[in-house]
Amino acid sequence: MTDEVQLEARLAAQDEFEPPASFVEGANVTDEGIYEEFEQNWPEAWEHAAELLTWESGWDEVLNDDDEPFYEWFVGGELNASANCLDRHLDERGDEPAIEWVGELGETRTYTYRELHREVNEFAAALREQGVEEDDVVAMYMPMIPELPVAMLACARIGAPHAVVFAGFSADALAERMNASDSEYLVTVDGYYRRGDALDHLSKARKGRDQVDGDVTTVVVDRLGEEGPEVTGDERVYGELVAANEGVEVEPVTRDAEDMLFLMYTSGTTGKPKGVKHTTGGYLSYVTWTSHAVLDVKPEDTYWCSADIGWITGHSYIVYGPLALGTTSVMYEGTPDYPDKDRLWEIVDDYDVTQLYTAPTAIRAFMKWGPEYPERHDLSSLRLLGTVGEPINPRAWKWYYKHIGNEECPIVDTWWQTETGGMMITTLP
Repeated sequence: MTDEVQLEARLAAQDEFEPPASFVEGANVTDEGIYEEFEQNWPEAWEHAAELLTWESGWDEVLNDDDEPFYEWFVGGELNASANCLDRHLDERGDEPAIEWVGELGETRTYTYRELHREVNEFAAALREQGVEEDDVVAMYMPMIPELPVAMLACARIGAPHAVVFAGFSADALAERMNASDSEYLVTVDGYYRRGDALDHLSKARKGRDQVDGDVTTVVVDRLGEEGPEVTGDERVYGELVAANEGVEVEPVTRDAEDMLFLMYTSGTTGKPKGVKHTTGGYLSYVTWTSHAVLDVKPEDTYWCSADIGWITGHSYIVYGPLALGTTSVMYEGTPDYPDKDRLWEIVDDYDVTQLYTAPTAIRAFMKWGPEYPERHDLSSLRLLGTVGEPINPRAWKWYYKHIGNEECPIVDTWWQTETGGMMITTLP
């Protein structure tokens, strides 16, 4: 047995780490009886999740499992995901931040719930003008910019499923997913910044679009300004479409609980990418409840999941879960080590972030860079830490607990996958 293996074995055999009493007292879920309830009262216990949402009509049955494995959740219920993430918060949270966005070059944008609601409505109206109808699939090929969640929620508002393609994927990957989903609509961006350099994204989007069967209506977000490629031909400019619909309100389309909210394609690392259909009622209930119970999200929080919306983690725990709960969700465009290796901790400090949900790979990078970078900043606003994406080794867990959480933040280690839509194995904080 090597010294490294022996060390890992010793680290794995540590005492339990209890959350502070102050955290326990204020946690969203404090009754350990929840475990027994879900075991003994399956599936009706999941009504707790659905009750966190606003339904236009209630469900007749929690779970229909007559046609396994094609399960149906909250059968007969009707709702709209966009209305749950926006409209229902306007009276009490309208002037509070919904999204705090930080660009890689340091520029910032704040969208209050009222401002986000307005732009989502305006873009929903624009999509309808471009011919998007209920159940049409709209492809999205964008990095971490606010227009991505705007476009997602606009699609949800009019009942058009979205299919987000990770911006780092190739043009061929975009074409493959658009052809597989029969998508005739694409929302993309002229470019974005990485390590201070402006990257042309539109050329890649055009190359992929040209491989799609049939005509494609394309909307382009202007991120780079004069540094970006020009919009040509029949391409539409996002900002112009939104401005042309200023002040327009679109009534949310009533969706059955089993209607598709979005398509998310698996990465394709082990074969051809597979399109996973996530429905409106079951998915939204689940990511809202797990955000509430596992990540302990409250409306007054400033919560940050540092994933990319191009992956399922970003869909569930940057957009739909946090916004359904009326909290503030942080988005960051760039990499964690630009312009310096304290970039994340600077954002935590600047925005008084209360929860940080990140990947063990990132934590191991932070360890390599050293504790001097988080020590430059006040991280005392943090009250919960989370991990996602892969198993976390004991050394990284302890470093995260000590240097980021100051040995005061519970850590929730979560396991799940694209197909599940939300956390499947985790502790409660």
